[in-house]
This record gives sequence, C-alpha cells and structure tokens, in this order.
Amino acid sequence: MTSLASTIAAEIRPIRHSSIPAKVGLALVLTALADWLFYGQRIGLSLTLFAIVMACVSVLFNHAALDLRRAMIGTAVLVAGLVPAVEELNRLSVLILTMTLAIALLIATNPETTGFAERARALRNFFLLGAFRFFLEALQIFNISAFTRGLALWLLPATLSTVFVALFAAANPVIEQWVSLLNPKLILEYISIPRVLFWAIMLALVWPFIHVRWRRRTIVTAAVADGPVPPPLPPLVSAEFLNPSTILRSLILFNLLFAAQSILDGIYLWGHVALPDNLTYAAYAHRGAYPLIATALLAAAFVLVAIRPGGAAEKSKVIRPLVYLWVGQNVLLVGSSILRLDLYVDIYMLTYWRIAAFIWMGLVALGLVLIVARIALNRSNQWLVVANLIALTIVLYGCSLVNFDAFIADYNVVHSREASGKGVQIDINYLLTLGPQALPAIDKAILLRPGAPESCLVSRRDRLVEQQRQDLAWRSWGFRSWRLQRWLDSQAKDQRAG
Repeated sequence: MTSLASTIAAEIRPIRHSSIPAKVGLALVLTALADWLFYGQRIGLSLTLFAIVMACVSVLFNHAALDLRRAMIGTAVLVAGLVPAVEELNRLSVLILTMTLAIALLIATNPETTGFAERARALRNFFLLGAFRFFLEALQIFNISAFTRGLALWLLPATLSTVFVALFAAANPVIEQWVSLLNPKLILEYISIPRVLFWAIMLALVWPFIHVRWRRRTIVTAAVADGPVPPPLPPLVSAEFLNPSTILRSLILFNLLFAAQSILDGIYLWGHVALPDNLTYAAYAHRGAYPLIATALLAAAFVLVAIRPGGAAEKSKVIRPLVYLWVGQNVLLVGSSILRLDLYVDIYMLTYWRIAAFIWMGLVALGLVLIVARIALNRSNQWLVVANLIALTIVLYGCSLVNFDAFIADYNVVHSREASGKGVQIDINYLLTLGPQALPAIDKAILLRPGAPESCLVSRRDRLVEQQRQDLAWRSWGFRSWRLQRWLDSQAKDQRAG
C-alpha cells in the first residue's frame, strides 16, 4: 500500500534561458545608461524612460516564461504605474512606479503564484533579497575553482569594508583626508567614490529584473514506492558566501575599521584634542551624526543575516566574542553620534527633527544591545522583533505624554545668546510656530529683549492666547491646555496685582 508524505519546502526556481555573462554585460549597459540619465542630473522624465528600457530588457531575457495574457496584464499594470511619474515625479509617484514595475514582472514571469499571500510574499522577498543577488550570482562567470572560492570568501568582507570606509569618510573629516591620501591624484581625477557606489547600487537594483528568480513555497508530494526525492536547489545565498570563514574574516576587518573610528572619536570628540588644520569642532560634530547611525544599522543587518539562530557561526567560540566586540563598538558609535548631535544642538538650538534624531539614536543603540542579548540567550529572531516592538511602543507612548512644544521653546530660550551669553539669538518666529504651549517661553523671550520693538510680537502672542482659549472649548479640551490656561490666569492675576 502506497503511503504519501507531504512536506513544505522553500524552493527557488530561476528562469534559465540566458547565460550569466550576457546578463552581466547588459546589466553594465543599463547601469551606464542610469549614470548618463541620473548622476548629477535633475531626475524627471528620465526615470520613466529608464523604467521602460528596463522593462523591455527584462522581457528580452525572460520571454521564454511569458504568455500573451499575462504579458498584457503586466503591461497594463506597468502603464498605470508610469502615468503618475509622467504627471509629476515625487516620492509617491516613484513608489508607485517601483511597485508596479515589480508587480508587472511578477505577473509576467511567475505564473505559479496566484493567491494574494503568495504574491505578497514573493514581492517581499524580491525587495528584501533582490538587491543583494548581483554580487553573488555574477561569480558564476568564473569556473568553480580555488580562485573563485577564495574570491567568494573575501568578497563580502571587502565589499562591506569599502562601504564602511565610505560612510566613515562622510562622517569623519580626518578619515576623509586619509582616504584621499591613499589614492594617487591621477586616479582621483577619473574615479569618484560616490560614482563607484552609484554604479554598485544600480547594478544591484537592475539585476533582479534581468536575472529573474522567484522564491516561493510549494508542497512537494512523494510516494515511498517512487524513486528518491531529488535534492533541493541551492539556496539563494551560497554557503561559501556566508560560511563561518567568511564571517570571521568580515568581523576581523570590521572590528579594525570601527576601532580606528572609535579611537579618533575618543581623541577629538571626547578628549577635545586639537583637530588638524582647516577643521573645526562644529564641522567634525555635525558631519558624523547621521552617517554613523547608517553605519550602525548596516552593522545590525549584517549580524542578523550572518549570525543565524542555531547556525555554525553563532556557535563558534571565536566568532561570538568578535560579534560582541563589534556590536559594542557600534553602541559606542551611536553614543558618539548622540554627543555630536548634542554639540550641534548647543550651537544651533533644538527642533522637532533633532529630538526625533535623539530618540531614533537611542532606539538604534537599544536594538544593538538586544541583538547581543538574542545571541547570548540563544533566542530567535522573532523574540528580537517582539522585544524591539515593545521598546518602540514604550517610547512612543512616553512621547505622547511629553509636551515637546513647551520643552523645545523653553530650551531654546534658556540656551539662547540673550539668556546664556552663547549660542544663537532667540528665533522668535520659530517659537511662535510651536503654538500656545510655547507661551511661557515666549514671555521669557520678551523679558530678555527690553527696548526692542515688540509690538508685532505682542500682537502675535495675543493671537496664541486667543487660540489657547478656543482650545478650552469642551470639544477640544485637553488636560495640557487646561494646565497652560491656569498658568496664564495666574500670570494675568499677578500683573493686575502688581
């Protein structure tokens, strides 16, 4: 009697009808076209033209998987996505164009996915994994040999190290000077690091549309009486690319690079040692805050991808300490970013975006600590996601109870040049945009500027007072507005008594 065994397995089915070298060559041609259309240029109709060209190239290399009905549906979806971009290129139209381009490709080349959940899963994998495939699959040009294996071992460490060096150069003027000294002037005249990064990014973006591979889940049914089940197709990320040897090389390089950045921050940012010529502390502090946060996020992504729960890398007694050391350096890097932003706020005052940056940096630091906890406690990635969501929920709930309008206004007045003798002058116009909750700080600002023509300011303040009284209507009543009204009433009573 034949018994059936059903197992659910992840299967990756590439569209195999064109050689990898030809695809790599055409990917380079498309990248050169993108360079001509986009680099250093204002983008508009050029993005629509590039999307059309990329769709035509995708059809050229994947025509064997097409049929007329699905091709027509995909074309209609793509045309619908092109209309907003032709009308006006903005963030929303770019998002629509990107999504419709991917959906059209899915409809045309992946007939197996029919349900909404399957298509959503396929698109999710396409966007999350597609950009990382080019540098893996382009290696198929070479024969499987010791050279190829050695190149695969060093490709990830070298590529990510280059990215980290570029981010450090953007964040640290000292490292930028060092990088400029490493390259001969003749080469620098023809090679631009931003342009090389642009080419790398474009190659990664166009490759999934040329070499189409869809990741999907299928039910494989096999009878015991039948022959042996064929071996599964190779994984999307090859074992050689993310094996313990590659991860070990990466962590050694990354720890050395991050140590150099941390030492420089310790010398110049924390130690206040004199900077090299033509560099100021304001420039040193301001440039580094946001690129260093991007560096920390990239580091966290690498740890999550490379150090899988229960994997060989996570169990390694050599790799685990290096991961802890590297994550610790990233936490120190986030601390340096917070200090840089604090120094910048001391000079240029506080805004909503700068408060949001402080909160975001704190969440990034906490996320890095939770990654270490996940590895040390042998937890799953689901545990890590839940822990981060709990932290985010607590932070957002706490932010909902903070009177940021009053806090920003009071901080800017107290730390202004009029009040403290340093910093910048009070930006009254900005205080007025913060609304009625800034009234106590505005009153302080008026007192700090005696003799100045304040008739216009007083009239604008009175409009805020009137707005505050309107906010006390029962439909718009809030406890925060009620507290402010009590303060205003007490101030008015004191003025009448005086």
